[in-house]
Amino acid sequence: MSDVIAKYREPNKTIESRIIRMRLIDGTQVNGQVNLNRNVEHDRLSDLICNDRDSFLILFNATSLHKDFDDPVRHETLFVNKSHIIWASPNEDQP
Repeated sequence: MSDVIAKYREPNKTIESRIIRMRLIDGTQVNGQVNLNRNVEHDRLSDLICNDRDSFLILFNATSLHKDFDDPVRHETLFVNKSHIIWASPNEDQP
């Protein structure tokens, strides 16, 4: 687990991660994991993206592929400004 995620994790609260895919306004594709168990009232991807409390979505173990680059870039932790997200979807191949 990354140090950033560990820092913001509440004591005795488990991480419930989901792999998501998203596209940003500049055409970048991002795949990564988000913690759905971050807030009690936010347990769905749409809750994380639509809440006004946080301006950024925190992803870990993420990969981004910009339309102008040939190779994807790996990120241990990636902060995405939610106003730059065109669409986001949970990965269908998860339990």
